[in-house]
Amino acid sequence: MTQTETPVQGAHIIDIEPKTDERGFFAASWSRKEWESRGLNPRIARCALSFNRLRGTLRGMHYQARPREEAKLVRCTMGAIYDVVLDVRRESPSFMRWFGVVLSAESRRMMYVPEGVAHGFITLTDGSEVFYQISEDYAPDAARGVRWDDPAFGIGWPTPPRVISRRDATYPDWVRVEERP
Repeated sequence: MTQTETPVQGAHIIDIEPKTDERGFFAASWSRKEWESRGLNPRIARCALSFNRLRGTLRGMHYQARPREEAKLVRCTMGAIYDVVLDVRRESPSFMRWFGVVLSAESRRMMYVPEGVAHGFITLTDGSEVFYQISEDYAPDAARGVRWDDPAFGIGWPTPPRVISRRDATYPDWVRVEERP
């Protein structure tokens, strides 16, 4: 696997390194030992799938608050998505920065999302499926989010959303969240 740093501290693009022969290829997509040696969280507490029927489906921007922060390894297993990470960690040098990349079934590219970083995506094709490996169990009381179009972040989505949940569309402005004690 190769690991490419992004402008969001701790977030990495992960690419497989296929070993090919007449049958096709074999490639590692996760290794506890390799993750640990690279400073990535290797814990997997759960895995999840997100299937999205229509192009333009937006999910995000989600994260879990302390002490239930979660790291994620995200891969698009069908179709294609524009995957976005957003640093909402006040102590981080990349605080309030975002980064986006296309993940597709064809490229097999993955995004490693560190703890405390918000994550979301918009589908670029009908019938997109996303597979997550997540370091923490879901904790509803720790679930948080920021609005996908909040001007405080200025995320450059490649296409406007056609489908979005009420929850994701109505997160408060970051300014109001920041004002809370």
